[in-house]
This record gives sequence, C-alpha cells and structure tokens, in this order.
Amino acid sequence: MVVLATKCYVNGGARERALDSLGSLIGNEIGELDASWTVRVREDDFVAVDLEGGDATVASNLLAESWGEITPDFEDGEPYVGTLESWDDAGWTLDAGDDTLVEISVDELGLGTGSPTQIRDRFGVVQHTPLRFVYGETPRLADATRDRLYDWTREDGSGRVNVNSATRGEVRATVNRAGHAEDIVTVERLGLLEQSIVCPEGTDPPGLLASIGPYLQSELKCVLTS
Repeated sequence: MVVLATKCYVNGGARERALDSLGSLIGNEIGELDASWTVRVREDDFVAVDLEGGDATVASNLLAESWGEITPDFEDGEPYVGTLESWDDAGWTLDAGDDTLVEISVDELGLGTGSPTQIRDRFGVVQHTPLRFVYGETPRLADATRDRLYDWTREDGSGRVNVNSATRGEVRATVNRAGHAEDIVTVERLGLLEQSIVCPEGTDPPGLLASIGPYLQSELKCVLTS
C-alpha cells in the first residue's frame, strides 16, 4: 500500500471522475507490471493505493516517485511532501497526513519578501497544491519546491493560471469550451486536482482566468513572468 501525496477533496460525480482519471493514470504507469490495485480515499482526503502481486513493491515505489508519498514517520533533515492546507500572517501550513500539520514560517519559505498571503499570490499557489518540505525543528520549503516556483516566474511565455478542484481533463475541456484552446501551451498536472495552465507569449493570464473562471468551481491564481 502507498499513500499518494495528493488529495481527493471533491464529492459526488466530481469525485467519481477524479478517481476514474487517477485509475487511468495508475494504469498507464504500472499496468504492465504484475500488480493489481484498488484506490480509496482516506478520511483525511489523501488517496491510498492498495497493491497486490509479484511486482507490488516495484509498483508502490513507482507511484511514490511520481506522486510523492505520505509517510507516518519523519526524520530531521529529510524531504517529504505535504499539501497546502492554510496560510496566515505567520506562514504556510502543510498537511502531511495522519493529523500532521507542518508549520512553515514566512522566513523559511525562501520565496522573497512579502506576507505569506502576498507570496502565495505572487507564485500562484492554490490550496491543496503538493509541496516538498524539509522536516525538522524549524521546517522549511525544500529547495526543489522553491526552484520550481521561481522557475514559473522566469520561464518563456506570459505566465500561468493555476487551478484546483478539477482534473487535468476537466481543465483542458474548460479551456476549449471558453474558446482559448489556441491560447495555451499545455496543462501541467501538479496533483490529482491541482493543475497549471501554461500560457505562451501573447496570452494574458488574468484575461484567461476571467474567461474560464465562470466554468470552474475552483480557486484560480495567476503567475506572471518577469
């Protein structure tokens, strides 16, 4: 069994579609291995994959590498993954599963000046986004996460629109429905229900956000390149 570092926090038909999407992704990744699997959502909304078969351990390792893994134990100085749960004047709080909330102070975000809310807005980090952190007496964002967020503001193109509460397929369909299929490069998967729409030069991310916003019951945030 492996607990993936991504949540399924929608209900009803949206949950069924999300889990169907995840099942397809798992099948693409480990379908050729000698492993059968079932997917379930824990009480804390993290997704667990139960595996059986001769290649169950290999399959578990592959899924943990792709999605990140929620673990019950932590060692100082080691990297782990949590999802952005909340934020306030003190910093960001990550949910690392099993009732473990990791408080990362604004000084340990390592993302420049501003309040935690201003930093979240600047880098377009929507709630529930999986983020790597280094565990310890004073937890901090991992260098890999800092680098990834900074790269969003420096890459070629106009920027990004980040979305939660929707699968990659739903976001793609929404962009098409709003008539902006030609105005994006791709939709990058951040988590099961967290996506990043990559915009080329000439696309206005705030304008794209305003256009697709009415079609999505999501938090949407822009990332603008410098």
